[in-house]
Amino acid sequence: MMKNTQKITRLQLNAVPKEEDILIGIVSSDPDYKLSLSINKKFRIFLKNISPLKIPDSISPELSFSRFSDSTRSPDLIFNLYSNRSDKIYLIKKLKNVDYILQVQDYENEYDINKLFSGLREIESVNAVFYIDKKVIKEKYLQYLTL
Repeated sequence: MMKNTQKITRLQLNAVPKEEDILIGIVSSDPDYKLSLSINKKFRIFLKNISPLKIPDSISPELSFSRFSDSTRSPDLIFNLYSNRSDKIYLIKKLKNVDYILQVQDYENEYDINKLFSGLREIESVNAVFYIDKKVIKEKYLQYLTL
């Protein structure tokens, strides 16, 4: 008796998992305001400079990371662009090569994150784009990235 064997095909998907909160590392030599303007133009969003992310620190009185935010599309879709550096201190120390962190809070999973990645890569001043897995990178300051 012959066994019915089926050939198993494995596919590798390059999709970013859908979560409520996605962190994207961006390498760019542009200053924060110029990068935010490029992102605004590319994605038709309205990142604007708001009060910086302030983190209490034992070494200095307070760390301050620049922040640009947009929540105009819907209350369930929020974009935040943070600088990864405050003087010589990093928001995510393990990613010293990353200049900015783009946080996308998508509570209704309405935004195509893969299109966001490819669009960011198309911006001339962006040298690299990385998905930041919060489960792998354990940093003490990541807790401050929630609104």
